[in-house]
Amino acid sequence: MTVTIRRAERRDREALGRLGAMLMRTHYAFDPQRFLSPGESAESGYGAFLGSVLESPEACVFVAEISGEVAGYVYAALEPLSWKELRGPAGFIHDIVVQPGAQRGGVATLLMNAATDWLREHGAPRVILWTASRNDVAQRLFRKAGFRDTMVEMTMELDPQLQGRSR
Repeated sequence: MTVTIRRAERRDREALGRLGAMLMRTHYAFDPQRFLSPGESAESGYGAFLGSVLESPEACVFVAEISGEVAGYVYAALEPLSWKELRGPAGFIHDIVVQPGAQRGGVATLLMNAATDWLREHGAPRVILWTASRNDVAQRLFRKAGFRDTMVEMTMELDPQLQGRSR
């Protein structure tokens, strides 16, 4: 399997939307109280969102192509100092997703390396990412790449009708 990693282009918006919606569905299945419901317009909405950052000097979106088809993408951005997060400037990997038929073939690692290289070239002193607590596969990938645990997000529902309802 030959994988080509390249910067995403406007022509990739439909594929980006499809993959972004898949990412939304995965996270929603992990915890529907915490994550946005994908809804009926997830593909077009996510495609438009990622399309809006393609030209940003502060962000990058790379796609992985296999046999001319987009099989995955990574979205990363430079983030300034954040007093509320108690951290200095950093690169942030916001999304990384690979379609099921291409998983476990090194595609995610290639995408992560492309994003990390771009962040390094653009002056990021570190790279941060979040992963769903139930996403063991992603966590193994990130640890293998050299990421370490630094924070744990915790959520409490304030709506009494939602309290106690689990995934």
